[in-house]
Amino acid sequence: MPGRAVAADAAGLAAGWQLSAAQGQNERAIVSTARVRHSKPSPARRGVPGGRRRQSPARPAGRGTFALAAAMAVASVVAVVCTWAGAVQLRAQAPAWAGAWLAKAAGGVAAWPESWGGRPQIVSKAVADRAGGSYRDPLRGVKGLVAERIDDGVDFAGAGPVYALGAAVVTGAAGDNFGWPGGGWITYRLTSGPGAGLMVYVAEDIIPAVVTGQRVSPATVIGTMYDGGDGIETGWAQPSGLSAESELSPAGGIGGLGPFPTRVGLNFDELLQSLGVPAAPNRAQTPHGLLPAGYPASWR
Repeated sequence: MPGRAVAADAAGLAAGWQLSAAQGQNERAIVSTARVRHSKPSPARRGVPGGRRRQSPARPAGRGTFALAAAMAVASVVAVVCTWAGAVQLRAQAPAWAGAWLAKAAGGVAAWPESWGGRPQIVSKAVADRAGGSYRDPLRGVKGLVAERIDDGVDFAGAGPVYALGAAVVTGAAGDNFGWPGGGWITYRLTSGPGAGLMVYVAEDIIPAVVTGQRVSPATVIGTMYDGGDGIETGWAQPSGLSAESELSPAGGIGGLGPFPTRVGLNFDELLQSLGVPAAPNRAQTPHGLLPAGYPASWR
C-alpha cells in the first residue's frame, strides 16, 4: 500500500500548505488592522517638524492667506474713505459752536476752519465803546432815524425798536403819561458801566415793551417807536424817575420851555455819539444849566 501512503502524505502536505497559507494571510490582515488602530502620533504633534506635505493642484500654497490679506487691505481703504467723507460732511453741516469740539473729536481727519472757534464778529461800532462794550447804540434798529435837537434830552424822528442802553432795571413803563406828547414814558436805572446808578428816560411816541422791575440788557427791546408826529426824546432822568434831570435845581431847573441846549442834554448826546448815533444839529450852540455831580464829564 506504499502508493496510497505516498498519496496520503502528498495530500496531507498539500492541505498543510494551504492551511499555512491561509494562516499567513490572516496574520497579515491582523497586523494591518493593528497598525491602523495604533498609529503613532504625527511628528508635528510631538514638536518635531514634519515632512513637506504635498499640496493639491487645485489649491496652491498660500492662496487662502493672500486672499484674506487682500480683503483686509480693501476693507481698510474703504473704512478710511468713509471716515474722511463723514468728517467732511460733518464739517459742512456743523454749527459754529461745534467746530472746535468736532475738530478735536475727528482727530485731524479733516481741516476745520478757524472761524468755528467762535471768533467774535463786530456787528456795530457801538460794541467797541469807551466802556469796553458796556453800552450799545439804543437806536440801532430805528428806520429813518433823524437827530432833531438837544433840549432836556435829545429828540429823534423815525420808527422801529428801541433798545436799552446797557444792563439795567426798569423803574417805570407807561403809555399814558400825558405830561409828554404821545404819552410814552419809560425809565430804567443802569447797573453797569461808567454810568452805573444813573437813570435814563425814553418818552413821547413810544409803546413800552417792558414792565417795572424787569432786568434788561443792550439786547432787550424796551419799546417800539412809531411815527406819531412828535418822535421820541431820550436823556438823563431824575433819580425818582418823575421827569428829566435838567428840571432839578442842581442842573439849572430848566423845563420844557428852555433855554436849550441844556448841559445835561448835551452830555447824553455825547454818550450817544460815542455809540454811533448821529449828533444833534444844535450841539455846537452855547449850553445852559449845569451838569450835576456824578455824571461823567466826557464819554470819549
